[in-house]
Amino acid sequence: MKIFIMRHGEAVEMLGDDSLRPLTSHGLLEAEQTGKWLACCKMPLSYVFVSPYLRAQQTCDSVINALVESQPKLLGQPETLNFITPSGNTKQTHDFIDGLLNNTTTQALLIISHMPFVSYLVAELTSTKQMPIFSTGTIAIIDYDTDKMQGQLIDMVSPAIPKN
Repeated sequence: MKIFIMRHGEAVEMLGDDSLRPLTSHGLLEAEQTGKWLACCKMPLSYVFVSPYLRAQQTCDSVINALVESQPKLLGQPETLNFITPSGNTKQTHDFIDGLLNNTTTQALLIISHMPFVSYLVAELTSTKQMPIFSTGTIAIIDYDTDKMQGQLIDMVSPAIPKN
């Protein structure tokens, strides 16, 4: 099965509460482009999990809009998880995923979160413990073996949008 781990699009600079930072217009474009790329994969997502932070929620909305246009019946409803924030617990997330996937026929799931959490989560879920750096809007693809409860990082895709 495939696990897609995505970092939110570019957000405004922090001026107050980090959880309330919205996406910039560039970040919205990044999220939309990554969503379109994901739609082209034609991989039915059984689950979409998203951080409660505003920039992750906005990213999720853009990705979902792109996916619904191409595969309206193949998408699970997004679910907000309070433990996938920038300082979230990757071990808890790994356990959550393994419990969720036990005895299911899930083909793919998507997690939308933040640095450094996304980098640590890739390391937690892969046997080589790789910790890639994610630029905004980037998505990592893990080929996950539910029997071994570990996977392999097979690719990373970044939106190619030049900044003005």
